[in-house]
Amino acid sequence: MYFKQRIGKLGEDLACKYLENNNYKIIHRNFTCRQGEIDIIAKDNNKKELVFIEVKTRSNLKYGMPCEAVNKEKRKHIYEAGRYYLYKYKIQDIAIRLDVIEIYIKNGTYYLNQIKQAFL
Repeated sequence: MYFKQRIGKLGEDLACKYLENNNYKIIHRNFTCRQGEIDIIAKDNNKKELVFIEVKTRSNLKYGMPCEAVNKEKRKHIYEAGRYYLYKYKIQDIAIRLDVIEIYIKNGTYYLNQIKQAFL
């Protein structure tokens, strides 16, 4: 596994642990379809919302903050993949939210930030 893939997997694992510790239930990881990919699909048990989450992990800030990598095209793919997910699993009558979790890892420590409703 390449470094970029390992850091991405580590970031997703950290994000899942964070979510579970904050009263979310992980439903799917790496949901993929023709429309795109969603890193994490979780249920926010506090707000009773289904949350589609993009995780961006960086080991340096050479190219900016992790959340800055979620550009217009990436947001469109997540939105379309989310629509397909709802259709495929016949999910209705639940509030939906699109979040970004950015993780910056440096020298064995990490900074995690959840940006709720990131795509509005």
